[in-house]
This record gives sequence, C-alpha cells and structure tokens, in this order.
Amino acid sequence: MKTISNSFVIADSSKCIGCKVCEVVCFTVHNENNNVIATVGTVTTPIIPRLNVIKGENFVVPIQCRHCDDAPCANVCPVRAIKQVNNTIVINENDCIGCKTCLMACPVGAIDLLPQYDNGEEVIQLNLKQEGENGLEETGRNIAYKCDLCKESGKPACVNACPQKALTLVNISTEKKSRNKAAALSLLQTFKK
Repeated sequence: MKTISNSFVIADSSKCIGCKVCEVVCFTVHNENNNVIATVGTVTTPIIPRLNVIKGENFVVPIQCRHCDDAPCANVCPVRAIKQVNNTIVINENDCIGCKTCLMACPVGAIDLLPQYDNGEEVIQLNLKQEGENGLEETGRNIAYKCDLCKESGKPACVNACPQKALTLVNISTEKKSRNKAAALSLLQTFKK
C-alpha cells in the first residue's frame, strides 16, 4: 500500500510576472535529443514546454501537472502510456497514441497534445495519411505532453530558473510536518496568554 503522496510544483500567482522563463527552461531540459542549446538562434523546433503560463485580466500563473495520487489521466489511458514512477506521473511518449482521453480527463488542464520531434525533425506517423493538395500526404505524430518534474535531471528546472521564486516543489509529507509544527506552536502561544 502506497503511503507517500506524489510531489508537485505549485505557483504563487502574486509573485509570477509572466516572463515565461519556466516555459523556456522546461523546453530546453526536455529537448536535448533535438539539439536544443540554451543559446538564441539555435532552436529549430517549436518551443513545447510541459507547463503553460496563463495570463488573465488580473493574474498570471503557470499551470502544470499536480501528479494526482489517483491520476485521472492514467486511469483513462487506453494503452497505459501514463504511469506512476517514483512518485511522479509520467507519460511514455513512445507508447502514447495521441487519443486525447488524458487531456479530457485532467482536472487542471495540464496536458497538451502537440507534435513529436526527434533529432530536430517532426516525427511522421507510420501509416496514417491525410488528404492534401497533392493527394494523400504524410502527417505528423501528435503525443501528450505534461510536467514530469524533470525526471531526467532529478529536480524541476522551472523552480530553479524562476527569477521571482514563484514556483515551489511541494513534498506533501514535509509540508504536512511543517504545518503541524506551526499549528502546535500557535496552540502553545494561545495557552501562554
């Protein structure tokens, strides 16, 4: 039986300035196979981050996966491309068929369905073609993308890169202990009065 809850990144909208550094660093970390280097002018593929900065009339905040303990996206995936690995919900991009059920099931809107790239080239579907100007033409392969807490590097790059420190990696057990301690100290102060 699982006793440890999944960690996740959360944003403080009062600190976020909408600079999108989190999006760019996320894209960079996840695209080493596409020859992405953190230098202006070297990017040949579209920037596809695994979080999205949303700007409203009175707010700016990044939206990303909450790594739900009972992940609706994983529960509905017909090919089981979404799994829990080391307390993180991850998508196996090679297994994803682009069916969009995870996108529809996600309660926070953290999943995007976008083209897949490898070695700087759009991945083409093997058998599916679409009608074009010259008859049937090859079509790109779309897959689901979402935050994976930078599983390759061990810690979320967005948290480290945010110039306003608006992003925080939340570890539920640590957070609970911290809140319990604060509540106990508050109770002690009440009794001292």
